Amino acid sequence: MRLRVYKRKVLLLALALALCALALWGTGGGGRRRQQQQLQQQQQQQQQRGGPGSTGEPPRVSEPPPPVARRPAANASAAVAAEVLSENATLSYRSLVYRLNFDQPVRNAGRFPARPDVVLVVQVHDRAEHLRLLLESLRRAAGVENVLLVLSHDLWAEELNRLAARVDFCPVLQVFFPFSIQLYPREFPGHDPRDCPRDVGKAAALRLGCINAEFPDSFGHYREARFAQTKHHWWWKLHFVWERVRALREHAGPVLFLEEDHYLAPDFYHVLKQLWALRQRECPECQLVSLGTYSPVRGGFAGRADKVEMKTWKSTEHNMGMAFGRDTYQKLIECTDAFCTYDDYNWDWTLQHLTVSCLPKFWKVLVPEIPRIFHTGDCGMHHKKSCRPSTQSAKIDSLLNSNQQYLFPEVMSVSKRYSMAPLSPHVKNGGWGDIRDHELCKSYRRLQ
Repeated sequence: MRLRVYKRKVLLLALALALCALALWGTGGGGRRRQQQQLQQQQQQQQQRGGPGSTGEPPRVSEPPPPVARRPAANASAAVAAEVLSENATLSYRSLVYRLNFDQPVRNAGRFPARPDVVLVVQVHDRAEHLRLLLESLRRAAGVENVLLVLSHDLWAEELNRLAARVDFCPVLQVFFPFSIQLYPREFPGHDPRDCPRDVGKAAALRLGCINAEFPDSFGHYREARFAQTKHHWWWKLHFVWERVRALREHAGPVLFLEEDHYLAPDFYHVLKQLWALRQRECPECQLVSLGTYSPVRGGFAGRADKVEMKTWKSTEHNMGMAFGRDTYQKLIECTDAFCTYDDYNWDWTLQHLTVSCLPKFWKVLVPEIPRIFHTGDCGMHHKKSCRPSTQSAKIDSLLNSNQQYLFPEVMSVSKRYSMAPLSPHVKNGGWGDIRDHELCKSYRRLQ
């Protein structure tokens, strides 16, 4: 009897629980389903009207358009994004330059396995047409397969890299100045926004609080990064080639220093080798040789193409195509402090100063009467007229073609020995008063 009562109670309790669960399902899951159905119906109505969230027809003219992001916020976001992208690109370039300078891949090394007896180092900035003409003149030169060509860049540019990649006539190595304006666009050694304006004057600079106010140059002007970079690049390149390029650790011959706007005669290699031998034989006190000067060639080559002059080195005449060996380099780097603190943004005028202030002896040079190097860059940093390098190279080719029978002389001899005395720079040009330039310049040997 008692068992039947308990059974009835259990059945009633189970029935009550089932009713409660049914009620909860109706107000919960089923209610949510109905809400979703209502929301879908509303979205379909909005799409039919072209309202917010529509992916169909555009809104009607009588209705307001969908809200858009406010322009100031969008422009600010775009500016921030562009700045981030620019910073990322700069960091990527720095990493790439560091890796390439460390790896030092020599292109065409397998094709030309012999050790080079002459090294050509070209300082390259941004003048692709000048570089193209220089490389074309190299391609036509006899003996160029015995040369290692080092292109030292202060700009990463696809056009310049393509020109380098087309060199198939000799081994070629590209190195990159690691402290260029491109790699440091908004900080030293590039232009820092906190730097003093060039012509502001020291008193005004001190009031402004710009970061280099204490360091104007000899004329009261403040540094300009684009001018300072060339001297930095030249001194870094000098160190890097002689001390860091692994392919040159055992190099005992000359290194010929060029710039992108130079142009070489077909017998430049032959003449350079003759000059180097003549230096050892007749002028061991000559610290360097030069392939030519800027003076225009007047008259023909007959009777002159095999003649050499001995002179005091002068920066305005013999800075083009100058070559020297490790002995001259080692004396030069002992003057690092003097080079890096002399207030002239020109590397060649600074060298002229060293010949009378720091080096053990002033420089003597052997130079051919008929140049084997020419200048196509009558424009650029020191010139304001428009560039026509192809016109200039055509004139040079015409001169060389009309005198080709006098090229490749069998023997070269010293025809003139000028009275020689130290030459001081006639003027200091300034542009190099900032202590940051001094310290960076002095640091290259220990930074690499």
